[in-house]
Amino acid sequence: MSFGGRVTPYPAKFYDDTLTCYSFSKSLSVPGERIGYVAANPRCEDAAYIVPMCGQISRGTGHNCPSSLIQMAVERCLDVTSDLSVYETNMNLIYDELIALGFTVVKPDGTFYIFPKALEDDAKAFCQKALKYDLALVPGDSFGCPGYFRMAYCIETEKVRRSFAALEKFVAEEYGVTKH
Repeated sequence: MSFGGRVTPYPAKFYDDTLTCYSFSKSLSVPGERIGYVAANPRCEDAAYIVPMCGQISRGTGHNCPSSLIQMAVERCLDVTSDLSVYETNMNLIYDELIALGFTVVKPDGTFYIFPKALEDDAKAFCQKALKYDLALVPGDSFGCPGYFRMAYCIETEKVRRSFAALEKFVAEEYGVTKH
């Protein structure tokens, strides 16, 4: 998924030693369901061993347990894609709001989350303070981005807009930051 109608090339077309890890989170708008697949480029050395090995690792870590109901639903929707323009609309709204509030943030090219820099070094503390304002933000530490936090926008656009009052109140009261 890429915003702005851009086409994203498929790496396995160009590189033999490519593993594709795909989740239906975005294409079917089922984030959190943890359903997808791993595919090895057939030209990849030892490809026949890689996928079964990934399956074993996934089962061992507990990430291979989607319910039979979600498996059947995904099977029936393989040729369908959600209206992903909602993600792009929500991303643009949130990005503009974050910039207006002075956050440091990179504009995503295609996803349903954004990673702004927290207004203090400890993103965990930042996210904990946000809870008092009914904002559920996730510290970026577990994503390899300490000092940043994750905001998901795979919700209705009206909910995104309604969240701005809480975000503005949070940063004003906790950090003295107001919109430019």
